[in-house]
Amino acid sequence: MPRTARAIHLAARPEGRPGAEHFDLREEELRDPGPGEVLVRTIWLSLDPYMRGRMDAGPSYAAPVEVGAVMEGQTVGEVIASNADALSPGDIVTGFTGWSDHAVVAAGELRRLDPARAPVQAALGVLGMPGMTAWTGLTEIIGTKSGDTVLVSAATGAVGGVAGQIAKARGCRVVGVAGGAEKCAYATDTLGFDACIDHHAHDDGKAMAKAIGAAAPDGIDGYFENVGGKTLSGVVPNMAEFGRIALCGMVAWYNGANMDQALPLPAMWRTILTRKLTVRGFIVMDHWDRFDAFLEEVAPMVADGRLHYREDVTEGLENAPSAFLDMLEGGNFGKTLVRVGADA
Repeated sequence: MPRTARAIHLAARPEGRPGAEHFDLREEELRDPGPGEVLVRTIWLSLDPYMRGRMDAGPSYAAPVEVGAVMEGQTVGEVIASNADALSPGDIVTGFTGWSDHAVVAAGELRRLDPARAPVQAALGVLGMPGMTAWTGLTEIIGTKSGDTVLVSAATGAVGGVAGQIAKARGCRVVGVAGGAEKCAYATDTLGFDACIDHHAHDDGKAMAKAIGAAAPDGIDGYFENVGGKTLSGVVPNMAEFGRIALCGMVAWYNGANMDQALPLPAMWRTILTRKLTVRGFIVMDHWDRFDAFLEEVAPMVADGRLHYREDVTEGLENAPSAFLDMLEGGNFGKTLVRVGADA
């Protein structure tokens, strides 16, 4: 059994855009599992935009990571020592064990995976929190129905790519927004979106509004919001009456940049009023009781190849900070993962 673990800690709170100096890779002693605990060897680490918010001290829906503490994150790993009846060495599990190559954690905080069902890292993406987020936004917040026009920002990301494909399977017309011609081609040619707008080709909200209007001439019934910025400024004027907006993220504003691209609040407020829009923020953890319903619809689509997904893999725990920073700038293509250790 290993006696030490490598882990990445939050070194300091960023003001604006984070950098490599805000992370610290340390080696620490590992304790033996106590009663009801197991030792997990990390295989895969998930990197997600919400982690940027955890680096700040301001009020939010979850407590921030403390300076000096291990960065929060969901992982897939192998149990290599157990002091719990529920799990045995060799079991593959997922849980929030953080940016570390080994962790001691309570067995009750982990979920056992079946490697025969899907590649185990799918529990961090299409069959995990990102996929569940996509399903929740469409099902619980937007309430998609056949014939709707649905627009999805960050359309080739871990959440957006799944959201667009689920909406398409439900009979919706689906328009994506993504960064770059390659990503837009992937959205239409592989994911099956009806159209995709390259936001790099449009300088501001007015230009985005014109492009979105051309792609959705009858208006947008449901908007899955992951980005904010000029994309949101282009979407709002194109919302149909009684349109619904599922507010999942706003990555364009996470580092305090792009504020000049925001639609003025009076214009936003007036459009919400006159178009009779519903705008609702949601956190997927509040809907986790619907996880089985999500799997019932989405897992068969993954198994038979109807739902496509892509993974952006970085090798080595030490490279997690650079992969995370790149993701925040839109440099990832698909679900961002770090391979921390070898397969079981």
